[in-house]
Amino acid sequence: MGYILNLRKQVGHEPLISTGSAALVYNASAQLLFVHRSDTHLWGLPSGSKEIGESLTETASREVFEETGVHAVNFKFITILSGPSMAFRYPNGDQIDAVIAVYQAFTQDQQLTPQTGETDKVAFFNLDQLPAQVTDFSRQILEAAELV
Repeated sequence: MGYILNLRKQVGHEPLISTGSAALVYNASAQLLFVHRSDTHLWGLPSGSKEIGESLTETASREVFEETGVHAVNFKFITILSGPSMAFRYPNGDQIDAVIAVYQAFTQDQQLTPQTGETDKVAFFNLDQLPAQVTDFSRQILEAAELV
């Protein structure tokens, strides 16, 4: 997240328009991949901000790997989410107005590796047993994909 971190040095906690991607990653058992965020202590979908020169699909792929250790393939665009409901204040006070491209992807990977400092757990969940405590962004993504 070098680009956003560099901007933060200039604007402090003021709202930034943050363009990024999120991924609905399914395994061979049709379970959905979630990360447990160490900042909010909520479950969420792998997601993050776009870096300079990166496509939104590349962002989704990179974020999935960075946050989970999973190599996802066959990314398919689902929707874009934006607007007032996509505003967020992080626990450290940083604010964003997010524009999130949502993708569906698949993995055969079984090894799950949380990203030190950002995620403390990674797990697949059955669609009928999704975690109850998820981030607002993830809830909106799940609703847009008609999974809840």
